Amino acid sequence: MTTSPPIIGITLDAEEPGGYSRMPWYALRKNYAETVTRAGGLPLMLPHEPPLAGAYLDLMDGLVLTGGAFDIDPALFGAATRHASVTLKTGRTQFELALVRGAIERDMPILGICGGQQLLNVALGGTLIQHIPDEIRGALAHEQPNSRTEPGHWVEITSGTRLSAIIGETRIPVNSAHHQAVAQVAPGCVVNAIAPDGVIEGIEATGMRFCIGVQWHPEYDISPADSALLRAFVGACR
Repeated sequence: MTTSPPIIGITLDAEEPGGYSRMPWYALRKNYAETVTRAGGLPLMLPHEPPLAGAYLDLMDGLVLTGGAFDIDPALFGAATRHASVTLKTGRTQFELALVRGAIERDMPILGICGGQQLLNVALGGTLIQHIPDEIRGALAHEQPNSRTEPGHWVEITSGTRLSAIIGETRIPVNSAHHQAVAQVAPGCVVNAIAPDGVIEGIEATGMRFCIGVQWHPEYDISPADSALLRAFVGACR
């Protein structure tokens, strides 16, 4: 008797006309689906249709919130102003918020990656730093100049967290491609990773079956910690 792999919903990115198509188009790097598949999951790509969020969730066993070159609207976490660097994708954000809220109601495992971690924090009631260079004195290059297939810096893993139990290390190398980060951690969440400059690099919701966000991109699989995280997430979806 064979067991079907858990179905893992993965949010797509959306682009305006130009490049691939003269019409608006969806996009996602292949390594998101490839790493989920290697970890034992069955990837399901999710177009941005907020009214269908519940129907998608009914098909799924777990949710991956992907990153992208855009930001969460600061109004969603109570900010009175918007930094000049902030770029919005309102339709995508509305859809992902609907997915997260539905997944939380179902206690469905969630993995937030980079911007997906930031959205997860906002959805749970936290806030964001809108532009790290303006708010963190002596900040690292969180938008690393080298390839994402290489480390950009290290992070310290918080002992006693679920991420610590999964990884089994106190410090790991990570890639880095973001200009925003968690400011106030959402209620019910704890910090599970932090950069040497104090930037929060990971959070997790303590009251859920599996709800972890990381600021780096584990789909690039640059260290054993990355693959361990994906395996643990897919395992929680079974």
